[in-house]
Amino acid sequence: MKKLFTIFSLTLAFVCLVSLSYAQRTVTGTVTDAESGYGLIGANVLIQGTSSGTITDIDGNYSVDGVDDATVLVFSYTGYGDQEVLVGTQSVIDVVMSAGELLEEVVVIGYGTVKKSDATGAVTGVSEKDFNKGVIASPEQLIQGRAAGVQITSSSGEPGAGMNIRIRGTSSVRSGNNPLFVVDGVPLSGEATGAGVSGEAFSDGQIGTRNPLNFMNPNDIASIDILKDASATAIYGSRGANGVVLITTKRGKFGQGLLSYDYSLGISTISKKYDLLGKDAFLDAYQDFNSVAARNALDGGANTDWQEEIFQQGISHNHNVSYGGGDELSDYRFSFSYADQEGIVLKSGLERYTARFNANRKFIDEKLQLSTQVTIATTEDNNVAITNNSGFAGDLLGAALKANPSAPVYNDDGTFRQIGQDEPNPVAISALSDDFTNTLRALGSLSAEYKITDNLSFKTVLGFDRSISERRAAFSRDLVAQGIVDKGRAYFNDIEIDNKLWENYFTYNKELSDNIDLTGLLGYSYQSFDIASSSIEMTNFRTSDLDLMVNNTASVDLSQPNSIVPTNSSRSFDEIQSFFGRVNVSVQSKYLITATLRSDGSTRFGEGNQYGYFPSFAMKWRLIEEDWVPEVFADLGLRLGWGVTGNQEIPHNVFQERQRYDDYDINNSGNTDGGGLGSVAFANPDLKWETTSQINLGIDFGFLDYRLTGSLDVYKKNTDDLLIKINSAQPAVSPFVWSNLPADIENIGLELGLNGVVADRDNFGWNVIANVAYNKNEVKDFSGLINTGDIDGQGLTGAFAQRIAQGQPLFAYFLRDFAGFDDNGISVYNDGDFQQFVGASPLPTWTAGLTNSF
Repeated sequence: MKKLFTIFSLTLAFVCLVSLSYAQRTVTGTVTDAESGYGLIGANVLIQGTSSGTITDIDGNYSVDGVDDATVLVFSYTGYGDQEVLVGTQSVIDVVMSAGELLEEVVVIGYGTVKKSDATGAVTGVSEKDFNKGVIASPEQLIQGRAAGVQITSSSGEPGAGMNIRIRGTSSVRSGNNPLFVVDGVPLSGEATGAGVSGEAFSDGQIGTRNPLNFMNPNDIASIDILKDASATAIYGSRGANGVVLITTKRGKFGQGLLSYDYSLGISTISKKYDLLGKDAFLDAYQDFNSVAARNALDGGANTDWQEEIFQQGISHNHNVSYGGGDELSDYRFSFSYADQEGIVLKSGLERYTARFNANRKFIDEKLQLSTQVTIATTEDNNVAITNNSGFAGDLLGAALKANPSAPVYNDDGTFRQIGQDEPNPVAISALSDDFTNTLRALGSLSAEYKITDNLSFKTVLGFDRSISERRAAFSRDLVAQGIVDKGRAYFNDIEIDNKLWENYFTYNKELSDNIDLTGLLGYSYQSFDIASSSIEMTNFRTSDLDLMVNNTASVDLSQPNSIVPTNSSRSFDEIQSFFGRVNVSVQSKYLITATLRSDGSTRFGEGNQYGYFPSFAMKWRLIEEDWVPEVFADLGLRLGWGVTGNQEIPHNVFQERQRYDDYDINNSGNTDGGGLGSVAFANPDLKWETTSQINLGIDFGFLDYRLTGSLDVYKKNTDDLLIKINSAQPAVSPFVWSNLPADIENIGLELGLNGVVADRDNFGWNVIANVAYNKNEVKDFSGLINTGDIDGQGLTGAFAQRIAQGQPLFAYFLRDFAGFDDNGISVYNDGDFQQFVGASPLPTWTAGLTNSF
C-alpha cells in the first residue's frame, strides 16, 4: 500500500510539474512588415487584459513568458493595424503586419488637444521629425524657419543670448513682444531668469538678456505648437496677445524599459567678418588726412587682423541619455543631458546640465490619472565684454573694429600693447576679464485628472518655476580702460525667482445626437510671480588675479574710499487670477464652432481696472465633407476667427505714486553717484490693459493623398491702449506717468505654409517644408511723436535713431541721409544736416523659410 501511495504521489507530482510547465511556457516569434518582409523594431507584444508584455528587438524578434493555451497576444505598431492571436498549443508565433488606417495629426491647444483637421484657429504644429538639426542650444531654434509668420532671431550670436520671437509682427511699443511659452501646461513668466541682465559691464555698457528657455534640453521635446490668431490664443487671455508657444516634452513609450544615448559634435565659425581696411590702406588714408610724419608716428610696425584675434572656431558637444518605458496603465521617462557650446568670440560659451523626469499612472479602474514632470537644470553662461550700449571707447567688438591694424597685440616683453584708456586692446579686454552667470532652475508640475462620468472629468494642476542665478564679473587692474586701470572693477548680481501655479478645470464631452458633438471647458487659474534681486560693485583691488577678485573679495582695499558699494536690491510680488471657459460644437463633423471667454485679474493695475475680459469666436467649414468637392483634394477646410487678447507687460506697481532710492554706482573717477530718493511712478488709477483684437481667414488643403498639404491665412491685428511711460511736458506736476497711449498699431498680413512629400520609399524619404509671410506694420490714430533707439557715445547725449509717428511702422528709422564725406573729411547729407524718415524699418515685411529633410 505504501508503495502504491509512493507511485501515485510521484505520478501526481509529475503531472503537476508537466501542467505547471505547460502553464508557464514561453512563446517566441518574429514580427515583420507585410510589404517589405523586414522585421519591425519596437513592435508591442502584450498579453491581453494585463500590463505584461514586451517589444521586438532590432530584427523584429520577441519572447513572452508565462502564457497558456487561453492567452491572447495583442500585436501593435504605430501606423499598422493591431492583431490579436490566440496562443493555443503554439510555442512559435510569427506575425505579419500590414499598414493600418493613417493616424491623423493632433495639435496641442490651450488645455487640450484637437485633430488638426478640426482646429478652428490658426495653429502650426511642428513634431520631432520636422525639427531643425545641427547645433541646437535652446527650444526655439528647433522651429526657426518652420512656421509661416513666425520670426525668430537672436539678440546676438553669443551662446545663450536672448531671443526675439515675433508672431505676426510687432504690436507693443515696449519690450513685451515675445509670445507666452507653456511647457507641459505650465506657463512661463517671461521674466529674465539670468542675473545681471541689466548690470554694468565694460565701458559703462550693459550686457544683453539671456534666453529664458536655455534651461531646457531640446532633445527632451516631442512637439512645439504655435497658436497664432486670437481665436486660438484668447483662452490664455492677457498673456496671449503676442501668440502662444506650447512645448510638449517626451513621454515613455509602451514596452520594457529602453535605454538610449546619443552624441553630437558641432563646429561654428563666423560667417562674415566686417570688411575693414588693411594696414597699408589704413595708413595711406590716415596720411591723406594728416601728414607723412603723422603716418610714421601711428605705424606700429605690425599687420594685425583684430577680428581674427578675437574670433575663434566654436566647438560644441552634446550628450543625451534617456531611459523610459510603460504599459497600459503607466509610462515613465528619465533623461540627463550635458551640453558644452563654445561661442565664436574668445571665452564665450554655454555649459548646461539638465535632468528631467516624466511619469503618468492610472488608478481606480483607469478613472484617476496622476502625472508629474520635473526639469532641473544648471547653466553657466560665459559672458564676454560685448554690450548693448557701451560708451565711445567701445566694447570688445567695437574696440576690434576701430583698432589700428598696424599696432601689435603684444609688446616685445610679452605684455599687452595698450596705448590708452580710450583705445583699449581687444585681446587684452578678453584676457584680463572674467564674466560668468550661473543659474539653477527647476520647473515642474503635479496633476490629477479624475473621470467623474463617461462625459465629465476634472483636472487640477500644481506647478512651480523656481530659479536662483548669480553673475560674477571681474576686470583686472592691468587692463588699460576707463575706470579699470590700476584699480580693477567687479560686479556681483543675484536674482531669485519663485513662480507658482494652481489650475483647476472641468472638461465635458457629449454626443448630443448622431450629428452633433459638444465639448465644454470651465476652469480657474491662479499664478504668482515673486522676484528678488541684489547687486554690489567693487573697485580698488590689491590684486590682478581674476579668481581672487571673484572668490576672495577681501582683496579689495577698504582703506580707499568707495571700494565697495551696494548698488541696490529689490523685491516684487504680482498675481494673476483667471476664470476661463470654452465651448466646441461639431455638426455632422462638417461645421465646427469654437467660442472662448477668459477673465484675467492682475495686481499690476489699480482697483477698477484689474480685470480684463478676452472673448473669441471661430468657425470652420470642412469642405472636404461636401460631395461637390473634387476628388483631387484629400483635405479642404475654410476657417474664420475673431478674438481679443491682452498685455500687462509693465513693471510692478506703476499705477500709483511710488518712490525708491536710486542705484548707487562707482563712476570712472572712483566717486560714488546715485542713492537719491526719486519717483518711479506717479498715480494713474485709470491705467488699464493693453488689448489686441484680431480677425483671421484661413484655408487648409491637401492634395495627392496628403502628399502636398498646407494652409493659407490672411489676418488683420490691431493693438490699442498701448502701455508706455510718457514724459510730461514741463512744467508739470509729475515729470512722467505710466499711461495708455491713444494709438493703434496695425498689422495686416498673409501667410502660406506648404509641406510636400517628394519621396516616400522603404529606403529613402524626402520632405520639403516651405513657408512665406507678408506683414505690414503701421502706427495709426496717433498725434504725438516718441523718439526711441538711443545712441550712446561721446557728444551723443539725447541722440536717437528711431521715431514712433503716425503713418510709419513701429520704430521706423529717423536718421540723417548720409551721402559720404567731402574733400575735408566732413560728413555730407542729402537734403541737409537734419533727421528724417528714410523709408527703412527694423521690422521685416517679408519672411520665408525652406527646409529639406531626408
